[in-house]
Amino acid sequence: MKKTIVIFLFFVFALFAKEGLTQNKPFLFGFHVAPNIGWMNPDAVGYENDGTKMGFSWGFISQFYLMDNYFINTGFDVTYLNTRLTYPHTIINMQDSSLIDGVLYRNYKLKYIKVPLEFKMMSKEFGYMRFYGKIGLGTSFLINADAKDEFQSSGENDVNSEKDIEDEVKLIRESLIIGIGVDFNLGGSTTLSVGMTFDNGFVDILNDQNTTDPSINNDAINNFVELNIGIIF
Repeated sequence: MKKTIVIFLFFVFALFAKEGLTQNKPFLFGFHVAPNIGWMNPDAVGYENDGTKMGFSWGFISQFYLMDNYFINTGFDVTYLNTRLTYPHTIINMQDSSLIDGVLYRNYKLKYIKVPLEFKMMSKEFGYMRFYGKIGLGTSFLINADAKDEFQSSGENDVNSEKDIEDEVKLIRESLIIGIGVDFNLGGSTTLSVGMTFDNGFVDILNDQNTTDPSINNDAINNFVELNIGIIF
């Protein structure tokens, strides 16, 4: 599906680029910041979302003109995505090497580089404002993964720890991006952009099997909603 959408978007760009060059700046550049709220959607027996967590992202925007009111957006984002998940877990008792079954409450602290490809549709101007909607795909590459764990068992074996979990999280995250917002013209081609974006992951981000029941694969996707504030020149 992603390949088909990419081919379609570039076909549209090639079809209308010549007309667009004579009327508008063919390329605009900017940057943005975006606080976000993230959560997990697990798809494995015994796994549950354990609430939402705040995160943050920042990045650069490249906006290519197609035709009146239509653009292609790309660029890159550095995304800090925090989520929580709870699931059955087994640890080894360091004193006698016995196995202890319990529940793990894990706070994921993930850092990605995301490359979006979005189709942006703009309304006509209302004073100095233009409303927009956008839809696209995002490919994110994991650059850091840490976890803060709280393990609870039926005995007095509760354990809190922090660890690097890069080997437990997949390198690539794919997502569907949907957003709406308002662009405010500040003079010339300079624009203040404010909007909301829903980034819906659609592939499992976890590796390995459950430690309590190895027949269960670790399986969850992470999603987030963010408030985008950007400047485009």
